This record gives sequence, C-alpha cells and structure tokens, in this order.
Amino acid sequence: MRRIIALAAVLLGAGCAGSGYDGGNLTPGVSTIAEVEKDMGVPKDRRAGPDGETVLWFPRLPDGRVSYAARIGKDGKLIAVEQRLTRENLELLKPGVSRENDVRDLLGPPQSIQWFERQKINAWSYNAQGIVPRIYVVEVSPDGVVRKAYSYDDPQFVPRR
Repeated sequence: MRRIIALAAVLLGAGCAGSGYDGGNLTPGVSTIAEVEKDMGVPKDRRAGPDGETVLWFPRLPDGRVSYAARIGKDGKLIAVEQRLTRENLELLKPGVSRENDVRDLLGPPQSIQWFERQKINAWSYNAQGIVPRIYVVEVSPDGVVRKAYSYDDPQFVPRR
C-alpha cells in the first residue's frame, strides 16, 4: 500500500512539473493572458501593476513554498513570471513606511493571516524556500502599516537534537 501511495505522489508531482506550475511553458511577449491562465491555473489574486500592467498571482503554498507573479502588459501579453517569495523582497518592506498594498505587490497573497489581540496586529505568514525552509511573517497594524517583517526557520524542517 505504501508503494502505491508513493507512486501516486511521484506521478502527481511529475504532472505538476510539466503543466506550467512555474510558467516555464510560457513565452514572454508572445503568451496571452488566456494562455497564462490555461497553463498556470486560476489566479488567486489579480492586481494592478505599474504602467497599466496586470499582475496575476499564483501562490503554490503551503508546500510549494513559492508564489509566482505573472506580469501582463497593457497589450494582454506576458511580460514575465517571477517567483516573489525571496529574502530580497522581504527586506524591501520597511517598518513604519510600507503598507498592506506594498506587501501584496511584493509577496502576493499570504498563506494565512492571524490576528493577535494583545498586540493589535495581523501577522501575515508565507511559507518560503531556502537552504532550510523558512516562514516569512509580516506584521501589519489595523491602520495598514507594516510594523515588522522577519523570517525564521520552519520548525517542521529543523533537525531535532
């Protein structure tokens, strides 16, 4: 029975890899928005970008630990597909300056949002990849301002001593 489950998991993973999971089957400047959605699936979010762009979000959370932003130009053609859950993007968020929209524009929709009553803060969490899988957390106050942005090793993947 375990072998059947393992084989099913491998086949499912192989199917995802070849089906546009990361947009690798798409061609910037050629692929249309309809082709992006056909290849990558239904976007979780759709946001306005700079210069009339539309950004379609395809988070592969929790286990994919990536979130792809497909940037579509005014002409309806793909500009690029970018993996946005990076340490560099997290570091671009500035406490006291950045806002909710900045977080969504840089990292995409969070995996979860948790309200902490005592601190009066929403914690937006993203599972991310790295040498050791990480969890990115962005704390946002009720006025929509980022108060903290940090990451830590996902305890689920840290070896126990």
